[in-house]
Amino acid sequence: MPAVGIPTGGAGKSYPGKLTPFVTMTCIVAAMGGLIFGYDIGISGGVTSMNPFLQKFFPSVYRKKKAEESTNQYCQYDSQTLTMFTSSLYLAALISSLVASTVTRKFGRKLSMLFGGLLFFAGAILNGFAQKVWMLIVGRILLGFGIGFANQSVPLYLSEMAPYKFRGALNIGFQLSITIGILVANVLNYFFAKIEGGWGWRLSLGGAVVPALIITVGSLVLPDTPNSIIERGQHEEARIKLQRIRGIDNVDEEFADLVAASDASKQVEHPWTMLLQRKYRPHLSMAILIPFFQQLTGINVIMFYAPVLFNTIGFGDDASLMSAVITGVVNVGATLVSIYGVDKWGRRFLFLEGGVQMLICQAVVAAAIGAKFGVDGTPGELPKWMAGTI
Repeated sequence: MPAVGIPTGGAGKSYPGKLTPFVTMTCIVAAMGGLIFGYDIGISGGVTSMNPFLQKFFPSVYRKKKAEESTNQYCQYDSQTLTMFTSSLYLAALISSLVASTVTRKFGRKLSMLFGGLLFFAGAILNGFAQKVWMLIVGRILLGFGIGFANQSVPLYLSEMAPYKFRGALNIGFQLSITIGILVANVLNYFFAKIEGGWGWRLSLGGAVVPALIITVGSLVLPDTPNSIIERGQHEEARIKLQRIRGIDNVDEEFADLVAASDASKQVEHPWTMLLQRKYRPHLSMAILIPFFQQLTGINVIMFYAPVLFNTIGFGDDASLMSAVITGVVNVGATLVSIYGVDKWGRRFLFLEGGVQMLICQAVVAAAIGAKFGVDGTPGELPKWMAGTI
């Protein structure tokens, strides 16, 4: 199936064009859509480690956490309701992403981003003023719907706006926004947890309105992409837009390829059946397996639940939140390195280097936790070489 959203123009083919200030600012604003996902990744783990939040909504978890006779560190947060609070967002995001693809294709990338921002805004308001558990869960579901729309449309928007030579770096701008959102959320959690009266968790959850407003307003002021305009049959307008984006008058070659790709995609009657053909199976397999195993590495446990994880292995409440901040700083730094090197070193190099680095670090984390708590969660004596790390 032709990749309408990411024109390549053939193997080894590049199109003329400059990285204009217009495109740079446009991509920066669009990439801010990653803030809503990053903010939620960072905020949820910190909030669920705050005692006032647990006291109000999950008292059984709070009692288990504070009970002196509890020795099993792995089961402090064992609650199906708490799990539903956390996981409902990601289930909602999965479902909404399926609908979002149709909205993005038929009505444009901007409308899809607008839906994402409005839904995320509604979820943030509901969570910030929540009085019952059901309000938290409904709010999380709305947040998930917003993330599903934004995560589907923003990367596509960036791919279509970015010049050929800078597509990798500008695409990673979305990932950079995610990591910044995680870092900001962790920093806010650290300071909001210190607010007297124990209501800081409301600011943490309600603070999601800020990234929601950024993507909502951004979707209203951003220009539509030439690809999206072509899909709606407005070819002359698309050509003018492409000339402005690329900063040159001669865009005939790229424009012709965009039109051809759009026409070819419309002629595909059964795209899913076509994807299962033998010649596309290697591409389909890699497209599924790479993100699948990336998720199974367990990095999401660390990023989503960093404060909870650090808390259960013996860190104090403040120390666990600060450790999450440190993790966020490293995450942002690594993303900046990727932005610098993705077009210089290539995607494959970063993919292999990241995989090896993650393998080593995960082994160290598993060894450290295993040495401290074994397989049953019971604290034990640490080896001397590890005594200062946990």
